[in-house]
Amino acid sequence: MHDPDEPISDNNKQSKKEGWRSIASTLFIIIAAPVIALLLINFVFQSYEVDGPSMESTLQNTDRLIVWKMPRTIAKIKGSDYIPNRGDIIIFKRHGAVTETGSTDKQLIKRVIGLPGDRVVIKSGKVTIYNEENVNGFNPDAGVDHGNNTAHTDGNVDITVNEDEVFVLGDNRSNSLDSRFFGAVKAHEIVGKLEYRIFPFNKFEQF
Repeated sequence: MHDPDEPISDNNKQSKKEGWRSIASTLFIIIAAPVIALLLINFVFQSYEVDGPSMESTLQNTDRLIVWKMPRTIAKIKGSDYIPNRGDIIIFKRHGAVTETGSTDKQLIKRVIGLPGDRVVIKSGKVTIYNEENVNGFNPDAGVDHGNNTAHTDGNVDITVNEDEVFVLGDNRSNSLDSRFFGAVKAHEIVGKLEYRIFPFNKFEQF
């Protein structure tokens, strides 16, 4: 039996220190892990599942995606708006948008067609973009992969996109509720841009 008056050996002291260090490390991991995960989801990337046919045949219902948020985060730090490139597929929030399943506040996914300053005209089934570089207009669907499935775009639209907005359309133009119906998307509503499709595994793709 240990004599209470006998000094505790160095080995016992070291063992107790290691025990406390182990407990502290475990507590740090338990606390830090969800905080780090929350920061990553809010500012770096998030997972997104396609819900509906509006982006067919580029994306299918239930496809699992990775959405890249860093450009938006950097823009916010700089105090500017995040404006994606034409042709980017973005995820955005649209308060009260009427979607395939009714009015909702959930995130939507569409392709950027019109940028700030563009005049977007949809007439006779065709999309035409007019801007300073293209005063005679051009078809944003011409010569791109998704354009093969967008031979006809319903609607009658003539809108000039504001400096803090983008005009979006679904690739499946005949079955998509997009800027033709709810107007241009504000920059602050954009969550991020599609970076990867990770599921189904046999359709893994970087965009």
